[in-house]
Amino acid sequence: MTMKTTRTLLRTLIQHRRAAIVPGAFNALSARVIEDLGFEAIYVTGAGISNMWLGLPDLGFIGLTDVAQHTARIRDAVSLPLIVDADTGFGNAINVYQTVRTLERAGADCIQIEDQVNPKRCGHFAGKDVITLNEAVDKIKAAVDARHDADLLIMARTDAAAVHGFDAAVERAQRFAEAGADILFVEALTQLDQLQALPRHVQAPLLMNMVIGGKTPIASTENLADWGYSLVLYANAALQGAVAGMQKALQTLQQQKQLDESSGLVVSFAERQRLVNKSFWDSLEHQYTGSQLSS
Repeated sequence: MTMKTTRTLLRTLIQHRRAAIVPGAFNALSARVIEDLGFEAIYVTGAGISNMWLGLPDLGFIGLTDVAQHTARIRDAVSLPLIVDADTGFGNAINVYQTVRTLERAGADCIQIEDQVNPKRCGHFAGKDVITLNEAVDKIKAAVDARHDADLLIMARTDAAAVHGFDAAVERAQRFAEAGADILFVEALTQLDQLQALPRHVQAPLLMNMVIGGKTPIASTENLADWGYSLVLYANAALQGAVAGMQKALQTLQQQKQLDESSGLVVSFAERQRLVNKSFWDSLEHQYTGSQLSS
């Protein structure tokens, strides 16, 4: 599937406003699992990259090169639309321009830029701050201007609710839409009535982030669809599930001194090879070398 097609699919998806669930991927294999299970889009999570590749919290430790490399690897592994977390754009409006150019080439279908000060921190951590509204709007304008393909989407995120309150966050979202953002992301709302009210104040498509254990109350996808959200993000559900699975499998190994497929704690060897598409590479080896592999 071409990037033009995936971008068109994503634009159509957000226009339907049916609260499509978008899981986050922290590497190519997690993206493969998401696609294999039938989800419609993937979020390339900055927090996931920081946690799973560096073993560090989401405190602005990753840069553009990290995100671009992960995006390119995931793009090569799956054919679903990719929404890419570009944090603050890694600097000012000029840096945002270069960030969008780089991630567009890497295969992003939507690029998310937020209004935190740089370096940023997880939207559900204490101690956040945001740049001025005018500077934030200029960064969204730069992102919109930077894209070569008009079908590439720009997502504008604001963290202003935690700093200046709900009304200020709504104002920023409105201004970001006026600046050309295709989809809006108001992070870390803390009350269900705010989640319900937001779509009444903003006409552009909206994403709501459901952080397991975070500051935002978990709302049902059915309610979020009724309220008018386009996408529901579970950015690190796969990451948290993977860590829980690793802990359980390794604790069992530690206690019982052995572990096999019958435990139900690990996928089978065959399933692991299916997910990484080993049969395709076997067929290529046969095509080019004539070898016939039995397994």
